[in-house]
Amino acid sequence: MTLTTLIDEFEQYSAWREAVYVRVESLRDWLTTQELGDAESDRRLEQALARLQDDTLNVAFVAEFSRGKSELINAIFFADYRQRMLPSSAGRTTMCPTELYFDPLRQPSLRLLPIATRTREGSIADFKRDPDAWEEFPLNLDSADAMSATLMRLTELIEVDAATADAYGLFDPEDADTARSLARDGKIGIPRWRHALINFPHPLLKQGLVILDTPGLNAIGTEPELTLSMLPGAHAVLFLLGADTGVTKSDIEIWRQHIAPLQGASRGRLVVLNKIDGLWDELKTADAIEAEITRQAATSAAQLDLPPSQVYPVSAQKALVAKVRGDAALLAKSRLPELEAALSQELIPHKQTLVAESTLTVVEDVVLSTTELLETRLATLLDQIDELAGLRGKNRDVIQHMMIKANEDKQQFNRGLEQFNALRNVFATQVEALRQQIGMQRLRHEVRRTRLAMEKSHFTAGLRDSMSEFFRRVEGTLAAASRTIDEIRAMMSAMYRKFSEEFGLAAVNIPDFSLGKYRRKMDQLQHGFDERFNTLRRMLTLGQHQITTRFFETVASEVVQVFELANSETEAWLKALIAPMETQVREHKAQLVRRLDSVSRIHAATETLDERIAELEATSGTASDQLDNLARINNRIVNALSGDWTGLQLAKTA
Repeated sequence: MTLTTLIDEFEQYSAWREAVYVRVESLRDWLTTQELGDAESDRRLEQALARLQDDTLNVAFVAEFSRGKSELINAIFFADYRQRMLPSSAGRTTMCPTELYFDPLRQPSLRLLPIATRTREGSIADFKRDPDAWEEFPLNLDSADAMSATLMRLTELIEVDAATADAYGLFDPEDADTARSLARDGKIGIPRWRHALINFPHPLLKQGLVILDTPGLNAIGTEPELTLSMLPGAHAVLFLLGADTGVTKSDIEIWRQHIAPLQGASRGRLVVLNKIDGLWDELKTADAIEAEITRQAATSAAQLDLPPSQVYPVSAQKALVAKVRGDAALLAKSRLPELEAALSQELIPHKQTLVAESTLTVVEDVVLSTTELLETRLATLLDQIDELAGLRGKNRDVIQHMMIKANEDKQQFNRGLEQFNALRNVFATQVEALRQQIGMQRLRHEVRRTRLAMEKSHFTAGLRDSMSEFFRRVEGTLAAASRTIDEIRAMMSAMYRKFSEEFGLAAVNIPDFSLGKYRRKMDQLQHGFDERFNTLRRMLTLGQHQITTRFFETVASEVVQVFELANSETEAWLKALIAPMETQVREHKAQLVRRLDSVSRIHAATETLDERIAELEATSGTASDQLDNLARINNRIVNALSGDWTGLQLAKTA
């Protein structure tokens, strides 16, 4: 497995995603052309298309300092530049979390967030929406030397006094190096930058790969957003160990606190045992060296409670040299190809499964609701044809009686509509109550109230109690909203059942919805608080101000995002709940009007019976054809989602 093969794997995934996009787009366009779509179906299909278009694949590289993360990234992604692009030499390595991605709407550049932003309110996600907060440096793609020089800014340090370091949350009085530095000149060296964004047109990054490089336990510990958002959001995590150091105490701490808990959130976790070239002893046989590497990998796996198959021994430095020199034997000896193969085999299929599942859910719902509409329409048309066919040879009195019956059915349905509108008003009232419960205005009030309580507190217990009370109130809000959702679902189920029994409307399955996953996310956030920040030692070390401004702001930002998603999904569910009923009511009313019109025109002798039957048969034929076409379009999408995307050009012209 080479980088070219890895790129090929990504290209195949991108081609699959494009095939799915084209076929979902054809479904949306066909529904519009046939006038079968509605606002809710259009919205859901547009969202599915947007997700396919903006799809990214996030891979996080995590390790303590000096484990060779940057060198590994260089070896996998930048060897074509024939030199190191990310700084990775001794004493010159990335000092802040760094994201590598590609945005075609921006120039290739390095953007850096100054460390001083730690004293300002807002998370890194908030600062990403503020371009003025960053310092930007263009990348000269025509000069590897110039680009490497620009990226050396990632290694920059600044000398500050203890008070400034403390204000940034980077002062640890128990650290021996810090104490020696203070004793020498009263200054401490800290990173100049808080976060880095590298926009670079690498083939893999162009196809949606996003790389997160996290430098060391200290950076993870002082940026709660890494723990609470960025690492859980990664589709795969590569955790690097050093074959020269083995699994150290800080390695274990990173693994247990920040990576092992991600099992449910992250689909892939690979451990890389780097720097195996340190075991290449010329005085030992190849078999002895192999046995030593195998033993190191097995020991590391046991310490991390993993199967040995998830530990990949490599030499990133030798792999980079091998790629630069075109040395196939050295590249094989570095074992990097096995890791690259695992990246494509572990990561891409998992990501494809996630995208396929979310897309299929939307398509199935839209196709099902449209199928039910067409089947109801077709059944009604066939009933009308049978009804009119039964009039052949009948006298005008029979036709008159049928016209009266059709009119009575329409009037009865209109009375049912009054009940429907009354229930819809009750539905609207419950919806408004739900919106008030999980509304962003209410949440922001809770955030402001907690922030003020924490700022006023002079004791550790007060900080802890303020945060605990915040979580308690948020959970109470979500619990109340969950009860309202259950009430709405019960009311709508009864309404659907009533109209199905009284007017023959198609039975509709109420879409499932729960705030459970958002409540679980809140539990995870609170657990993070309890585990990492709610201890006396941590509070006293970092200080009240740092806890308030850094941890709470990060938690608040995460909670806001959780509520924004909850609001968006709740609104979508509410629309999906009422839309099928409204569509069926409109359709049933239209069919009643057509039925009454048919009998009236025949009674008035303005149209012959055979002409009207022929017209209805043509309309039913159209509905039948639409059902067949819908099934074919759906099959094409299902085939594309399963990986069978041959005939893409046919789908584009369908």
